[in-house]
Amino acid sequence: MSLLTGKIVCVTGSSRGIGRACAIECAKHGATGLVLHYFGDDVTEGEIRSLKAEIEGAYTYAKVATVPGDIADPATAVKAIAVGVESFGRIDVLVSNAGICPFADFLTMPHATWERTRQVNLDGTFYVTQAVANQMKTQVPQGGAIIGISSISALVGGGTQCHYTPTKAGILSLMQSCAIALGKYNIRANAVLPGTIATDINKEDLADEKKKDGMIQRTCLRRLGGESISVSQSISSQTSSLAPDDIAGPVVFLASDLAKYVTGASLLVDGGLFVNLQ
Repeated sequence: MSLLTGKIVCVTGSSRGIGRACAIECAKHGATGLVLHYFGDDVTEGEIRSLKAEIEGAYTYAKVATVPGDIADPATAVKAIAVGVESFGRIDVLVSNAGICPFADFLTMPHATWERTRQVNLDGTFYVTQAVANQMKTQVPQGGAIIGISSISALVGGGTQCHYTPTKAGILSLMQSCAIALGKYNIRANAVLPGTIATDINKEDLADEKKKDGMIQRTCLRRLGGESISVSQSISSQTSSLAPDDIAGPVVFLASDLAKYVTGASLLVDGGLFVNLQ
């Protein structure tokens, strides 16, 4: 079933992890245009080239436009939307995913760590959401779907995440307020709250096998997100090893017309981690 046939989708932070999986899943479900933002250093440059080649090779109807830049810079958001409109004429879906989580002790945390985390995670989400909303308001037909990638950390604390959890709570709140502000323009805004997903952002933290096993045992499904990936759910085995498609599926749902009456919602996707208090 192609849920996004003909849709134009913009994904920030798309070179790896959740963003990469979302880009692949959107193409799989029929998106014909993908605007893929990435940071722009040597590493992400290579990753985005391989992603573009994989998508356009596997899904011949899908075309990819790429946009490098620091999402904490408002100009990057403006450029991403402009490239999308220039390449495809409109933007139907935004997946605001770019984010960082440099684990740090609260009492000794440099203020620069707080500033950078807020700038990338929360400020960047605000900038790209505002830019795409202005485009969705003016395009014909009017409207679109905005999905902010928040986190279970918007609901619970973390001793080495005192700088990170407030940004994810802010993204959740931003999506709720945008649902109110933008509904009259036929723009939906929703948040996805991943639990612990095996990606580069937390690979060092999960290298502690005792901690990792504890997290697995706390989930109702007894696995971390992204750790049980079938070959049919990814383009290549190289991608599937870290492809967190557990999040990409719910993102596609919220982007699609199946969710046409869903806005201001928060979808917790955590394998039952949050509810398992016993």
